[in-house]
Amino acid sequence: MAGIFDKLHHICIAVEDIEKAEAYYVSHGIGPWSDYPPLSEYSELEAPNPDAFRRMRYRVCNLANIQLQLCQPPADQASPQREMLETKGPGVFHLGFEVPDADVAETKARAGGIPVLMRGRRADRTGFTYYDTQKDAGVVLLTRATPRKAKP
Repeated sequence: MAGIFDKLHHICIAVEDIEKAEAYYVSHGIGPWSDYPPLSEYSELEAPNPDAFRRMRYRVCNLANIQLQLCQPPADQASPQREMLETKGPGVFHLGFEVPDADVAETKARAGGIPVLMRGRRADRTGFTYYDTQKDAGVVLLTRATPRKAKP
């Protein structure tokens, strides 16, 4: 599956208390952190619980070589991130890989036998796909295509 999982973009860590986790990282010089853009921008969303997905809180830290993400799922709704916290505790939920085309990457992954766990697309077809790889890979793998910035 050349070209799908070869450009690591981020590591996402599921936590119970996003402020406490961020404060810990900052106390060790890892920061600054900022809010992830609203998840409402995904006009096409397939998730086990779309409402829980949209209520997910994210904070991101762009380091020189990778992005760290903290993810806090809602405590009162089921989601894959909530299930992980309840069964395993806090930790790495997924590894995110940048791809040029979200749909092409997903098609290649499906053709390679990797099932989809969740997916979302913006109107411009950029977005993400989470793959159901926890059992075999020890972590969820994700591909993402970022909106291209308009040239001035």
